[in-house]
Amino acid sequence: MENSGQGRSGGGAGPQAEKPKEPEGRKPRRPREQGGGILMGRPFGVPVYVAPSWFLVAALITWVFGGQLDRVLPELGRARYLVSLFFAVAFYASVLVHELAHTIAALRFRLPVRRIQLQFFGGVSEIEKDAETPGREFVLAFVGPLLSLVLAGVFYLGMQTVQPGTVPGVLLAGLMISNLIVAIFNLLPGLPLDGGRMLRAVVWKITGNPMSGTVAAAWVGRGLAVAVLVGLPLLTQAGSLGDGNEGFGSVDSLTDALLAAILAAIIWTGAGNSLRVARLRERLPELTVRTLTRRAVPVEPATPLSEALRRANDAGARALVVVDTDGAPTAVVRESAIVGVPEHRRPWVAVSGLAQDLKDGMRVSAELAGEELLDTLRATPATEYLVIEETGEIYGVLATSDVERAFVAAMARPQQ
Repeated sequence: MENSGQGRSGGGAGPQAEKPKEPEGRKPRRPREQGGGILMGRPFGVPVYVAPSWFLVAALITWVFGGQLDRVLPELGRARYLVSLFFAVAFYASVLVHELAHTIAALRFRLPVRRIQLQFFGGVSEIEKDAETPGREFVLAFVGPLLSLVLAGVFYLGMQTVQPGTVPGVLLAGLMISNLIVAIFNLLPGLPLDGGRMLRAVVWKITGNPMSGTVAAAWVGRGLAVAVLVGLPLLTQAGSLGDGNEGFGSVDSLTDALLAAILAAIIWTGAGNSLRVARLRERLPELTVRTLTRRAVPVEPATPLSEALRRANDAGARALVVVDTDGAPTAVVRESAIVGVPEHRRPWVAVSGLAQDLKDGMRVSAELAGEELLDTLRATPATEYLVIEETGEIYGVLATSDVERAFVAAMARPQQ
């Protein structure tokens, strides 16, 4: 399953602070990313993480597949769980190949891929931007299920070279069936599944509006979630009744209902998230530096804070910029530092002691907007930025807190 989304926000999409070096003689710890899990490698330069939930699913697969092996190959004894664990790892390796297909296609289309994460019920490729055309969107979504189908075919051919009823035969059969299921499930036409992204591309092509495609595919995804919640237990129950097994209320039926509820929740939530991300991207052009910038007044470094604030109030400004004797800006006075100075001390505190020197990347153009604005701020994290015109004149100060509030407002749940 492929997911494209603005960094979580993507997401975390900014540069991380430099980590301290490990003391000499101490074994280095495995790299981790907050919310990402354990870093396993960087194929094609894209980090691959294994979420903690994967270990729970691997244990569940090992237990369930081990029970099946006990019926098919009882002579294995307890060794069946080692074979089952190998199957779990091989299955998720197949899921990784599925996600790598999305990643390679995204890189081919020059779309940044933040990471791949293997987690509960599969994997996610976090692609930070949408495809530029519906055709590329369709290809980007289709390559994952296509690779799963190819793997199913490869494992089927492998089955022809081994004896049935043996460990290799059972493993190859299990991997063939599981990859076939992954391909078919992901081809279902509803977001956040790959089939939903393919449906989005088709509606986008017909209507010329990517948002229309997202809305259609998301609502189909929600309908699919309801169908899974209701239909999966009924289908499995109908099969068990045909075999003369226990009816509703049995352990198997309760397990099927729980599995259906989890799958339905994942699909429903993913469809809703797709709507919110699409609405965010639709509104991103509204996030402009000019509309978010605070008016600022220039002050000399030795100016007392009380005097600087008086000038700002008289000018109707909300920010202070420190300038040198030639009027060139050198620093921005931090709002948090101003708040921390008691009013009775402000006549004795110079603004230079509350200012942050302007570093590379802290001067931003007044013409920035949308994703270009967010990318610029991620590149140089700061609390305030100096906004300048193309002529080099000071336009004002951009506060990160103002951008965050505008971002949250744009991310509000759409009324669909």
